[in-house]
Amino acid sequence: MHIVIMGCGRVGSALARTLEQQGHTVAVIDQDPTAFRRLGSGFGGRRVTGVGFDQDTLREAGIEEAGAFAAVSSGDNSNIIAARVAREMFSIENVAARIYDPRRAEVYQRLGIPTVATVRWTADQMLRRLLPSGAEPLWRDPTGGVQLAEVHASTAWVGHKISRLQDETGVRVAFLTRLGEAVLPSSQTVLQEGDLVHVMMRTFDVDKVEASFAKGPEEEAGHS
Repeated sequence: MHIVIMGCGRVGSALARTLEQQGHTVAVIDQDPTAFRRLGSGFGGRRVTGVGFDQDTLREAGIEEAGAFAAVSSGDNSNIIAARVAREMFSIENVAARIYDPRRAEVYQRLGIPTVATVRWTADQMLRRLLPSGAEPLWRDPTGGVQLAEVHASTAWVGHKISRLQDETGVRVAFLTRLGEAVLPSSQTVLQEGDLVHVMMRTFDVDKVEASFAKGPEEEAGHS
C-alpha cells in the first residue's frame, strides 16, 4: 500500500520508517525541508516540501494512489483540514489525524475522521487506524480461554445486523465504539461505517474470527 504522512516530526518520521519496514511505500510532507533529516539516509520514500492540505502537494505525494493518510503535524487545525481533504476530495478510506486537544478530538471524531489525542497516543494506535486488520486483544480471562478483543470488520459488514455478524462468526459482540462513544448494541443494531467492534470470543477461534470479519457476510438467500 502507498501511504502519505503529513508532518515529519518525531512521530511522523517514526511512523514513516515503521511503515516502510513493513513493505509499504511512503511519502512524507513537511513545510520545513530540514525536517526530513529525521527520516535518515536509509529512508527510500518520497520527501515532499509543502503544505499537507494543499491538493497539488498531496498529488505530488501520490495521494491519488494512496490507501491511507496520516496527519501528524504539530497543528490541530492543519491536521484535521488535511485529513478531511484526503477523505472528502481524494476518497481515502483509512485516514487518521493526531489532535493535541482531546476535547476537539471528540468533535472531529463526530465528523467521521478517526483521531488520536496526544494524551493517549501510541504508534500502535495510529498504525491500527491506518492499516486496520485482525484482532487486538483487550482482556483475557485467567485461564486464557476467552478474550475480549477489538476486531476489524470489513466494510462488507456495514448495513448488516449484529445478529448476523454473531451467527456467522461465532462471537458475542460486547460493545461498539461509534463516533467516539461506547454503544451497547442489541441483536437488531445495524453496523455503520466507522464502527469499532469489540467482541468476546474463544482464544483458539481468533484466526477463524479474523478471517470471517475480513471476508464479510456469506452470500446466502434469506439473510437481511
